[in-house]
Amino acid sequence: MNFTLSATTRAERGLKARVFGKVPAVVYGAGGTSDSLMLESADFLKLYKQAGASSLIDLSVNGAIAGKVLVQAVQHDPVSDRIIHVDFRRIDMSKKMTAPVTLRFVGEASIVKSSGGTLVTSLAAVEVECLPKDLVSHIDVDLSPLVSYEAVIKVRDLKLPAGIVIVSPHAEDLVAKAAPALTEEEIKAMEEAGATAADLAKIEVAGKKKEDEETAAAAEGAEGKAAAPAVKAEDEKSAKGGSASGGKK
Repeated sequence: MNFTLSATTRAERGLKARVFGKVPAVVYGAGGTSDSLMLESADFLKLYKQAGASSLIDLSVNGAIAGKVLVQAVQHDPVSDRIIHVDFRRIDMSKKMTAPVTLRFVGEASIVKSSGGTLVTSLAAVEVECLPKDLVSHIDVDLSPLVSYEAVIKVRDLKLPAGIVIVSPHAEDLVAKAAPALTEEEIKAMEEAGATAADLAKIEVAGKKKEDEETAAAAEGAEGKAAAPAVKAEDEKSAKGGSASGGKK
């Protein structure tokens, strides 16, 4: 599937662009300059939902073809989750590149279907190396080999399109497996373990509070003892001073 996106050059700061419903962006890489761009927010959002970070995009700037790019990074507002900035990476079609590719789980684990349990997936994407023309938007993970709870699918088991090599994670890393359903005894044991952990936490907090109170009380007492002699000495000094004054009179 081909993806195209139009942009314009940007002179103003990103904040001003966002005020007018635009998304500030930058494009760099492949020996080119770093250029500030402005995107239509709705257009980019629609394209990004389809293309993601694993599809080449034909970028045009001010109506002129600017080459192939990948979405390198997308920044979101921490409160509204609105997209506030996009980084594009230029791609040299003649050189190998690395990119993240999403894993798409297809089919069904027969052991889960026949005996119950849960499908456990450990990876959502892998890093691949390939020529740009060989890049794919996703890699399918066939779940049919999971015929028992002992069966697993590892990175080395993935069927890769021609020209693609996985560079991360390691070939022996787990991708998916089936886990049996918990028995009532296991659920009860987990609940009890959770309750015990909560009780222990309460005891620790109470003990810490008591310890802090005792430390504070001891410090207060020591402070009082230290202050008492000083007060007494001051009183004695005052008394002596008063007596001496009386004698002179």
